[in-house]
Amino acid sequence: MFLARTGEAGSHAPFAVPERRKAMRPPAHRRHGTVTLPLTAAAAALALGAVVLTGSGDDTTTAATASSADPVDARQAENLDRSVVSVGGPDGNLVTWRLLGEDDPATAFNVYRDGELITPEPLTGATNHLDTGAPSDAAYTVAAVVDGEEQPPSEPSLTFADGYLDVPLDRPEGGSVNGSDYTYDASDASVGDLDGDGQYEIVLKWDPTNAKDNSQSGHTGPVLIDAYALDGTRLWRIDLGANIRAGAHYTQFQVYDYDGDGSAEVAMKTADGTRDGEGTVIGDAGADHRNPSGYVLSGPEYLTVFEGTTGRALDTVDYVPARGNVADWGDDYGNRVDRFLAGTAYLDGENPSMVFSRGYYTRAVVAAWDFRDGQLSQRWVFDSDDPGNQGYAGQGFHSLSVADAEGDGRDEVMFGAAAIDDDGTGLWATGYGHGDALHVGDFLPDRPGLEVYGVSENASAPDAWLVDAATGDTLWELGPGGGDNGRGVAGDIWADNPGAEFWSSNVAGLRGADGEEVGAKPGSANFLVWWDGDASRELLDGTRIDKYGPDGGTRLLTGEDVASNNGTKATPALSGDILGDWREEVVWRTSDNTALRIYSTPHETDLRVPALVDDSQYRVALAWQNTAYNQPPHPSFALGEGTAGGAP
Repeated sequence: MFLARTGEAGSHAPFAVPERRKAMRPPAHRRHGTVTLPLTAAAAALALGAVVLTGSGDDTTTAATASSADPVDARQAENLDRSVVSVGGPDGNLVTWRLLGEDDPATAFNVYRDGELITPEPLTGATNHLDTGAPSDAAYTVAAVVDGEEQPPSEPSLTFADGYLDVPLDRPEGGSVNGSDYTYDASDASVGDLDGDGQYEIVLKWDPTNAKDNSQSGHTGPVLIDAYALDGTRLWRIDLGANIRAGAHYTQFQVYDYDGDGSAEVAMKTADGTRDGEGTVIGDAGADHRNPSGYVLSGPEYLTVFEGTTGRALDTVDYVPARGNVADWGDDYGNRVDRFLAGTAYLDGENPSMVFSRGYYTRAVVAAWDFRDGQLSQRWVFDSDDPGNQGYAGQGFHSLSVADAEGDGRDEVMFGAAAIDDDGTGLWATGYGHGDALHVGDFLPDRPGLEVYGVSENASAPDAWLVDAATGDTLWELGPGGGDNGRGVAGDIWADNPGAEFWSSNVAGLRGADGEEVGAKPGSANFLVWWDGDASRELLDGTRIDKYGPDGGTRLLTGEDVASNNGTKATPALSGDILGDWREEVVWRTSDNTALRIYSTPHETDLRVPALVDDSQYRVALAWQNTAYNQPPHPSFALGEGTAGGAP
């Protein structure tokens, strides 16, 4: 489901920011049968809801879905620029830029180095160009060519002279609380166009080094949230205060343009003593609701939306649900009551809503909110305690996903082993129970719709399972076996096997579309990244990227002087298609916490693919990626070797 903007600086369409940006929704993902179409560029397929991979300058034939029965809804979208990057390497500079969803299929590009044209003919294939022998500090622009006419140039390139770009950070001073000393580590990050200039800024969470898992007692330092431009300019800092405990399950923040004014907002749970980006305190500045064990089990809880440009609190409401009786959530000391998740979803098919939840081991409550005209309003609340919803208790995971599971243009909340429909009613629950890793995508491109892959924590449940995203019907399951299956991944990592592959900690081997073993298990089960030039995805774990092979992996990148986050989870601050062409960047903190180091691919590609952030499911996945146990983003379409959407 690709988003298309009304205009973009430097494109053939005049740039204009409407009051509410819209994007035409294409038909659902391969749900109503296929037609075969000859196409010459990826953008031609976007109106049909499929992706096409074309070798440079080559025609190809692919399968795309078309159905007059599909609704055509308008989705609010960002107006992003070309985001040109120059990645230095031994052979020169690899220049990459965005192909936008609304680009005419015939759009070509001229590339300029320091103002001089370096491409004799406009480039009609993939949106990358290797400038052999060029100095690493060269500056580049690209200009679209439409119907033979060159359009205005892009903004100048970002320079990755050593293969990466450092975004300097203003590391906070540490402190001491209740005898526990702490410093700060740069932790999870997200992106959004905070000022409406077509470029992403970074929103970063600072965790104190005495952060705790919910199962652990102890006081923590305050959680801080910063915003940075890519040149390292700090835009603002929010201090969540003493009444928000630090740890992976407490603070989930969403960065998205919820009101359609062209600039993203930031939303998160707050409390008495939270100080916004302008220094204004929310609630009672002097309140301290921590108990002797460091837990916060009393006092008001809030949901606040902050302005992206200033960090100023725009609106604050009571957090839903309230904690109530702590023991109602599964224990009486404060572990399960404070398990929070968050996401962003197009519940009405047009405008983004924010979703915040509490609980998943037993009771689970999910609340959806809209932010319009400066105010939060509640859209709906789903509570597993309500009559008829009991089957949804205990089905949540340590993360969630968002997808148009039913293909009707409206998003569902994929809540682990259950799904909540766009109207806040239960869609399905498998009964498999709680788990740690969840993936939603078009993993089996030969069958209609999307699939959900999960791994289970309970010994009585399957170790791993795959279900239909629309119905929850089981496609296959493996186990039960050894109990807590703590890691699991789904993605197309091997070109020799059709569709996606699946693997997990407790299940032997690499599994194919039918759940049967097809190869050796990869060396990691963590994140994924499109990094090299082909359509298969690579393995991202800790501070390294590997290419899968049945006889052993190949190291493609080892991050230099960087560190991963979240302990043994070893996740990046952020990973996704945030700059340049469709390949994905990886953002790690430097080992000394003085910068965020962004790596972008140095590998050429001949695949012409629109920016992945133009796909709605992928874009909201970047928003929820920081939630609890971080998971990689997946688009709503199949992108990989050997699929209908794969490279010829």
